Amino acid sequence: MITYYDDRSVRVTSEAIRVGERAYPLPELAEIWHQRGSRSWRVLAGRGALGFGLIGPVVAAVLGIGLAIRFHTSFTVTLAIVGASCLVGLAVAPVADLLLEFLDRSYTRGSHRLEIWVRWHGQPIRVLQTHDALKFGQIYRALQRAVEQRQRAPRPR
Repeated sequence: MITYYDDRSVRVTSEAIRVGERAYPLPELAEIWHQRGSRSWRVLAGRGALGFGLIGPVVAAVLGIGLAIRFHTSFTVTLAIVGASCLVGLAVAPVADLLLEFLDRSYTRGSHRLEIWVRWHGQPIRVLQTHDALKFGQIYRALQRAVEQRQRAPRPR
């Protein structure tokens, strides 16, 4: 038996796919397909918040510089406002790497519900549902490889 994918909740082998306590033997599966469900607005709102967290201090710094020039104050006050605005803009630098990492992870996970379906004993059954696009891709590809290898294998006579 060959294991194509294995984690705490899903295991794909050359014999079956096991999700939780349920196992579906590959020879009993007539059809395998996937569907993309609805978009998660919570994920999109989180991405927007991360983007604002990156852009907000930079916009504040640019506005501060613009206001300092527009008010025609003394050179010392203008310099202080420009300096403070630049510091606000630079404040995002230490946090930017962390925010960009979170943003990258949100794209890796995806914003849609992803499902794997099989036709087992004539009935369509949803085997897996996840919002994690990376995990979904790994499991679906492992299932494809297992089915392909089973179809290529010589059958006993």
